[in-house]
Amino acid sequence: MVVPTHDRRGLLAVTLRSILGQRGVDLEVLVVDDGSSDGTAELVAGLGDPRVRLLRHETAQGVAAARNRGIAEARGAWVAFCDDDDLWAPDKLARQLQAAHHSGRNWVYTGEVRIDLRQQIMGRTRPPPPPERVAARLPHWNLVPGGCSGVIASKDTLAVAGRFDTRLRNLADWDLWIRLVRTGPPAWVPSLLVGYRLHGGSASRDTALILAEVELLDRRDGVAVDRGDLEHYLGVLCLRSGRRRDALRHLARAARHGKIVPAGNGLVWMAQERLPLPVLHGLRQWQGRHDRWRAEAQAWLDQLAGDPA
Repeated sequence: MVVPTHDRRGLLAVTLRSILGQRGVDLEVLVVDDGSSDGTAELVAGLGDPRVRLLRHETAQGVAAARNRGIAEARGAWVAFCDDDDLWAPDKLARQLQAAHHSGRNWVYTGEVRIDLRQQIMGRTRPPPPPERVAARLPHWNLVPGGCSGVIASKDTLAVAGRFDTRLRNLADWDLWIRLVRTGPPAWVPSLLVGYRLHGGSASRDTALILAEVELLDRRDGVAVDRGDLEHYLGVLCLRSGRRRDALRHLARAARHGKIVPAGNGLVWMAQERLPLPVLHGLRQWQGRHDRWRAEAQAWLDQLAGDPA
């Protein structure tokens, strides 16, 4: 499995702990150090785990190039990806490989939860969308949860689909999923097995870069980006980083493109920040009153937090 990293030693340490804690699988972990200067190489060497192999770029080449290096050097029949700031449930890989075996399909995704740096779930939780919906939407919008951290694919299928486009940073995963789905539909594990960490250094907060990458993808090889979904997504990103005025602008555009309900949900989220605490508490209880997904995901996150480093 491939872990690209650049100057995130502290986050990487917990990520690797969640990867090396996978149960019921044999794995090789390729940490691709993309020009780090924070002691990442020393951290990896200090693990003393024969399953971990360090690959290093002396000069940073970007996350897509780092992932491609890992794919090229992977020895296994299956390749998994995990970003250096994300976490995995201990049975993630085993369940995905089982899903691939039972379905006969060559790539598999699972669900995610958004978490903070204390490994506490943020916002609402929901199950991942089913494969039929994901496959139908991929030429227009990316419904695969968890970015790269939620997907495994056979190495043979990756050879057919091609590698990550090194011109892309935020949308390189979506671009590859579009090409993967042309080789066949995915399988899924309908559980929340990826912890997607939100923090100040997240690349996905750069909305200007996302828009530039959308322009590169749009109208290419049958891709027609759903502008309503795009504007809603950008609005949510702005909300998470406290840019309320920008969020309002993007949500208004989403509504004009027909995404009235998602845009309305974003406005409700904004309003919640100003509600009295008793009302806010009651609203959150109502939103999550049937949510067993959250409890199940928080359980494995708490277990990971309690494991010794």
